[in-house]
Amino acid sequence: MYADRLPTAVRQVFTDLFVVLWIYAWIRAGIWINDLVEKLGVPGQKLQEAGVGIAGNMNDISGKVGRVPLVGDELTAPFTKAADAADRLAEAGRQQQEMADNLALVVSLAIIVGPLALVLFVWLPLRLRWMRRAGVACKVRAEPAGQDLLALRALAGRPLNELTKLGPDIAQSWRNGDAEAVQALAALELKEMGLKPAKAR
Repeated sequence: MYADRLPTAVRQVFTDLFVVLWIYAWIRAGIWINDLVEKLGVPGQKLQEAGVGIAGNMNDISGKVGRVPLVGDELTAPFTKAADAADRLAEAGRQQQEMADNLALVVSLAIIVGPLALVLFVWLPLRLRWMRRAGVACKVRAEPAGQDLLALRALAGRPLNELTKLGPDIAQSWRNGDAEAVQALAALELKEMGLKPAKAR
């Protein structure tokens, strides 16, 4: 109700600011979710570090045990198997980190893409349409024929309560070519687009 009383240009500025804040808020939300989900990869990172450390220690021990005369080769087998198991543990940790990174990317993009799609496919076409209409109106508002076109558009598209405020016989005055009626109707149409009437010459 109160928004309808605001001038169109003011409403347009508020809408543009809201859209900018809307995009910023959803991007921030996507980044926050990304960081949150990536924390799921922390256990995997620790698992990988532990596996690499254990594998390194087992390989070192295996190398030292392998130098024992006669039985060295037989004694290294358990340590080699332990090192292999630790390597698999490290690989599992790496895969867990990779899965967490991929999940974080997918979830954050899913959060951001929806609101951005609304802006690109709903708000932006409407905004461009308004800009085209306003651009054409700016070109024709100073011309007599343009004033007639704007007046005709106001008669065809503005609500009756707005038209009757210009006078009960505004349509008849327009048909009679009344210059004041034409200017009033043109000004009404320009006001709806957030534009000022042409300055009198």
